[in-house]
Formats: sequence, structure tokens, C-alpha cells
Amino acid sequence: MAAPHDESRIKQFARTFLLVELLRGLRLTGRNLFRRKVTIQYPEETAPQSPRFRGLHALRRYPNGEERCIACKLCEAVCPALAITIESEEREDGTRRTTRYDIDLFKCIYCGFCEESCPVDSIVETRIFEYHMEDRSERVINKQRLLEIGDQYEAQLARDRQQDAPYR
Repeated sequence: MAAPHDESRIKQFARTFLLVELLRGLRLTGRNLFRRKVTIQYPEETAPQSPRFRGLHALRRYPNGEERCIACKLCEAVCPALAITIESEEREDGTRRTTRYDIDLFKCIYCGFCEESCPVDSIVETRIFEYHMEDRSERVINKQRLLEIGDQYEAQLARDRQQDAPYR
């Protein structure tokens, strides 16, 4: 009588000799060969994007043109990656405003904590996901660039904030 482990060796040899795994793979390929394809042609087509997508950062302004950031530094404190650097000073009217607001995109993990912690909805993450850097020095976005991005996409940012109102 054959030992139990001998049976498993015989079965394993038969599976290897008959190429069972290869036949399973071919069956799977044949099953999906004529199904509708789900691949998108990226530059021409884009996948649907969630309204709460977190992409490139931006600083917003009030409708009168004044920057929203009050230099409370909550976003800097809550950032788990330590990607935000803020310096501020007091103005003549007694309010604080930032003199430096830098975000290091190599450090940033796009968690959205900065956006959640901002009491005046100043720092936001846009829907921009197609951006690149040709030089390592471009990885740090400064205050001026953040304000430019915010000015350029303000209409979209305002619509997104209005849609997110029930979640806030």
C-alpha cells in the first residue's frame, strides 16, 4: 500500500506533466478575450474623478482680493509629513498674515489634514493631478505660486466647497 505522501507526489507530478496551471490561465484568457474592454486611452479619455479628490494645493482669497490665510499655523502643526513651512508677521492694523508659506510636494502625502484644520478655508487641495517638475527646486511651492493656483481655479474650488457643505 502506498503512503499518503506518495499520493500527493503522484498528483503533483501529474499536474506538472499535464500543465494544469497553464490550461487554467488559458481558460481565464479565453473567457475574457471577447469581453468589453475597460482600459481608457489616458490622454484623450479621463476616468471619473471624485468631487473630494485631493490634488495640488492652492491658497484662496476673499472676494475683495485679500488672502484668507490668517497665519494661525494650524496646517503646519497638523501636517504629519512636516511638509508645510509658515512664517508670519503682524501688520499695521494688528492682523497677522503670512510672509512665507511653502509646501514641499516631495514630503506631502496629500492627506488633507491641512485643508481640514484651516478655520478660514484658506489652504485647499484642488483637483489638479497632472503636474510635473523638471527641476528638484520646483518641488517646493511658495506662497505666490499657491495664490496663483488659487486665483486660476477659484470658480472650481468654490463649487467644490459648496458641494462638500453637508460633510463639513
